[in-house]
Amino acid sequence: MSRSAWLAGTLAAFAAGGVGYVAGHGVPAVPAFVERARSEFVPALVERVPVRFAGWLPADMGRAAAPALAKASGPVVYYQDPDGKPVYSASMMATEDGREFRAVRASEDVRFDDPEEGGAMPANMAGHDMSKHDMAAPGMAQGGMAKPGGEARKVLYYRNPMGLPDTSPVPKKDSMGMDYIPVYAGEDEGGNVVTVSPGKVQRTGVRTETVDRRAVAQPVRVPGTVTLDERRVTVIATRSDAYVDHVENVTTGDRVRKGQALVHVYSPEINAAAAQLIANPGFDGARRRLQNLNVSEAVIDEMERTRKVPMAITWSSARDGIVLQRTAVEGMKAAAGDTLFRIGDISTMWVLADVPERDLATVRVGQSVTVRLRSAPGRTFAGKVSVIYPQVNPDTRATRVRIELPNPDGTLLPDMYADVEIGTGDAKPVVAVPDDAVIDTGERQVVLLDRGEGRFEPKEVKVGVRGEGYTEIRDGVSAGDRVVTAANFLIDAESNLKAALQSLAAPKDAKDDRQASNAGGKP
Repeated sequence: MSRSAWLAGTLAAFAAGGVGYVAGHGVPAVPAFVERARSEFVPALVERVPVRFAGWLPADMGRAAAPALAKASGPVVYYQDPDGKPVYSASMMATEDGREFRAVRASEDVRFDDPEEGGAMPANMAGHDMSKHDMAAPGMAQGGMAKPGGEARKVLYYRNPMGLPDTSPVPKKDSMGMDYIPVYAGEDEGGNVVTVSPGKVQRTGVRTETVDRRAVAQPVRVPGTVTLDERRVTVIATRSDAYVDHVENVTTGDRVRKGQALVHVYSPEINAAAAQLIANPGFDGARRRLQNLNVSEAVIDEMERTRKVPMAITWSSARDGIVLQRTAVEGMKAAAGDTLFRIGDISTMWVLADVPERDLATVRVGQSVTVRLRSAPGRTFAGKVSVIYPQVNPDTRATRVRIELPNPDGTLLPDMYADVEIGTGDAKPVVAVPDDAVIDTGERQVVLLDRGEGRFEPKEVKVGVRGEGYTEIRDGVSAGDRVVTAANFLIDAESNLKAALQSLAAPKDAKDDRQASNAGGKP
């Protein structure tokens, strides 16, 4: 409480005590003293009391102090208990002892808005029509509120004070006796444009951002596994029953070169075909038979040159690579088709990654991929999506994607774990807005355009890809527009209410309203 209010209350208490003292001691001039207090002391006292405390004074004191108090104006907003208790009523009523409730007018109501905010009408008067004597007050013009320059604001129509879908072209009251709220020119624009006062924009934390063109991409991050290139694996095996005579000093994990000897085997079937080749020089059938038994061309040429059949035939590596598997053991018998060695070329490796079904639509062949090995932190490998497998795993609901990576130094090894990041989206800049600017209702996407001077317009848009905090806008806004990125839900709710009022209850014709009034209808 301010110092002036405290002082006023103290003086009032002293005055009441003095009057009681005089009355208690039988002073005959009590009526004259009371009348003097009412006419001289109380007005001076109330003059020091702020207007917001005027409602606490007794009703008769308020009437006596009327010349000193600001005159209550505006329509009756509600009725309050005569003792100041927090009991209110929309219509006139009385207490249990028969005293009528006190009428509270618009100017006496609590004021929530900033009175200096753009010269706007106080919140306690918003939603109440001006009475006839108020309309004739200085600075006002019939049919609307006067602007500071003296120009009257035109009233477009009046809307229901409770927010119901009901409007009227002329002033009227609802069933509870509340005045319809006037809607002035400039407050109601075409479409769904919403006007918000500068103070409210600041209080609600509305922020905007300029729409720009940028590259929008949302990487798909999935785990992967390093595997061999299936096209670069060779198996060393015989096509007939044979015995392993000798194995070279080569074992699993060793690197071998193309043509390097691996194993020597004795095969009766191969030796028989070789003897036939030597006995019948130029007989092409014998040479073809040795080729069918998988004997190399170098060994066949050596037989023809030396005219001798070797006891054991040498099997060599068909490519450069690593020995992935060795099963050959000296003295063992190998049946036709048994694997003796398995050689893999690791100069190029595959990375197989499982992409969830929900992200599959954003992945395309040829997109760039970044691979990071868990065994080599800080190092990255660049590649591209080469194949998207045409099936979805029913257990994991994921589709396998293959990435080919060069491996010149042999860092990538089979069955290594890897973290795969697929760069989805297009590198070409597109119109994009922050994710927070898009209001997604599930059926449509909306952004709020800032039209300036506190005006906002909802705009339905078509969205594209999302990534890195931005959403591509394919239709609805252009580069350079300003969109709301914070408190947009509050503005959108107000816009939806306005659209509902406009669509459900357009203003009725004034002529029809007058006819209804003349017919006995309630105004």
